[in-house]
Amino acid sequence: MQPKLQLDRFAIVLMVIFCTVWGSQQVVIKYANAGITPVWQAGLRSMGAVVLVMLWSVLRGVRLFERDRTLLPGLLAGLLFSLEFGLLYWALEYTTASRGVIFLYTAPFMVAMGAVWLLPQEHMRPAQWVGMMLAFVGVLALFGESLLLPASSTWVGDLMMFAAAVFWAGTTLTIKVSTLARAAPEKMLLYQLAVSAVVLPILALAFGEAGVFAPSPMVWASLAFQILVVATASYIGWFWLIRNYPITRLSSFSFLTPVMGVVAGSVLLGETLTPAVFMALGMVALGIWIANRPARAA
Repeated sequence: MQPKLQLDRFAIVLMVIFCTVWGSQQVVIKYANAGITPVWQAGLRSMGAVVLVMLWSVLRGVRLFERDRTLLPGLLAGLLFSLEFGLLYWALEYTTASRGVIFLYTAPFMVAMGAVWLLPQEHMRPAQWVGMMLAFVGVLALFGESLLLPASSTWVGDLMMFAAAVFWAGTTLTIKVSTLARAAPEKMLLYQLAVSAVVLPILALAFGEAGVFAPSPMVWASLAFQILVVATASYIGWFWLIRNYPITRLSSFSFLTPVMGVVAGSVLLGETLTPAVFMALGMVALGIWIANRPARAA
């Protein structure tokens, strides 16, 4: 498949599905936290997904071990991926999830700014910047009140979330500008899962986490959802999109994820949907539409 310059309907539908899955993951992690500490949870997720991606690749005949000069960028992407998730989970020890999401979702802007220098074929038009800003304002409308809470030591967690955003953007750009961009999506993902399956448990031990402390059917079901649906199916699809579509246009959809997380909390946990949720959803949707409108012909 030749890389495209615009998102077609298929890519848009996939991104909406993936953002819904990633938003629902926030709720599923809460269930799993009742029996598995966070960074251990992320490490176990990577371990399980490594096995599934390997099996999937064998069944589809994907060549994972041929020499294609992807080893070094693959290891770099895996390290950045591991640091992103390690910092993301550790940050929640110091700051709230609602504060953290604001700093984490600066990542699409970092991707866009990096693309200006590294991906000139994916240059951002003024309308795209406006659309991304509008989508970010939608996220602020939903979670911005948390920024007014007493700071105390939350700045430490906020800084960690911002660093996680840097590593998230770095992972995306590493894949797009290196030889990984020509690799199979399964191979892109496997590098990151394999490295994180080693790094995250080490980080969990360094953080003094207890690991699996209260296993239950719900805890294992939550972990299974993260392994099968999130870390295997949705990530393979995401890396296929990265290889075949402009990353700057795909990144604008990521602002939909935290909003879908709030909606999932209402559906699965009975949390109240406030008017701010619908306002945020409308602003994010409008921002995504503006950011992905085709350029007018001269």
